Amino acid sequence: MVGWLRCRVTWLIMKIDPAIIQFSAENVRAQMLPRVDAVQLDPVMVQKIRQRVPVFSGMSAECLGRTLALAQHFSVQANVVVCAEGEVGDAFYVLISGEVRIEKGQPPIAVELARLGPGHCFGEMALVGRHVRSATVRALKDSIIMRFDRYRVDANAESAQIIYRNIAGILASRLESSSEQLADLDGRR
Repeated sequence: MVGWLRCRVTWLIMKIDPAIIQFSAENVRAQMLPRVDAVQLDPVMVQKIRQRVPVFSGMSAECLGRTLALAQHFSVQANVVVCAEGEVGDAFYVLISGEVRIEKGQPPIAVELARLGPGHCFGEMALVGRHVRSATVRALKDSIIMRFDRYRVDANAESAQIIYRNIAGILASRLESSSEQLADLDGRR
């Protein structure tokens, strides 16, 4: 009888969808991570960020306030590297003010891939996994940046779901744009 029960339990375990196991593991992880004491932010600033930063699109004001309070806010002077190509990433960033340049390669032959202004995010692949940074981000002007560590994002399941969904949309849009640029280059030959 025990052998039959063991075979039946093994059969049931093998039929569980891996996505369900992943989802359950992420929920347990989020519940076990330490909660960070929140900082109170100006409601006007929270509303402006909610309107202008696509990665937070669809978040309630309360959820956004809790999420923003977990970020590290810091200033970066012009020409300072925020994150460097080749580093292992564990956070993504939101540019609150200023301007940054995304560049590939090392100066003096670094190629500019993009310039980002207030409201844009960068480094979001670090949330998906421990990816090596594929480009360097350098401040072009004095800037104010918010850093969101992966473990802090994951600790709030409500905001994590929205952030991950929005990042997927942002990355899909960037991929589409890159594909169009490649098609244009191919058409010029």
